[in-house]
Amino acid sequence: MESSLAVPPPLARHIRDLRHSRNLTLAELATASTISRASLSRIENGEVSPTADTLAKLSTALRLPISQLIAPLEGRFEALVSRDAQPVYHDASHGFHRRNVSPPSADLQLELVEATLKPHAHISYDQPSVPGHEHHFVLLEGALQITVDGQTHSLSPGDCLRYRLHGVSEFRAGPDGARYLLALA
Repeated sequence: MESSLAVPPPLARHIRDLRHSRNLTLAELATASTISRASLSRIENGEVSPTADTLAKLSTALRLPISQLIAPLEGRFEALVSRDAQPVYHDASHGFHRRNVSPPSADLQLELVEATLKPHAHISYDQPSVPGHEHHFVLLEGALQITVDGQTHSLSPGDCLRYRLHGVSEFRAGPDGARYLLALA
């Protein structure tokens, strides 16, 4: 459920603050997310870093996109977001690296994410954090199979898969891994 790498203090604080803002105890969030209370405590205390699976379960339980779990909504958006200011999440256990190119903003709808998966990496999500969330997925490099709501799509560089997410989703990288952009609206 978690990586032995310590979670960056801002992420640990943000997860704790989100739980508090929803008036949830650790036990209540544990039940809603199916993550043990002990694991949640270790994540909130910055002792361990959540895996991609754990982030997905937390975002579903808190009913917000993973990008808003990784980075809080900006009160005001800046027109230019330098690469150094873009929040990054890395899950070494799944070979997954995610950069929020355009961090979530209270004033803007669209978010852009760049991600990479190592060769043969596999990530699956039991349910969407926000049912019906619109995704536009563009494969930049490598090969990737995406299964959305029971239908599998094989993507090659340049292919775009557009969908509204309602159920299970899976991502399987090919032998050279995959690098992609994901626009969320």
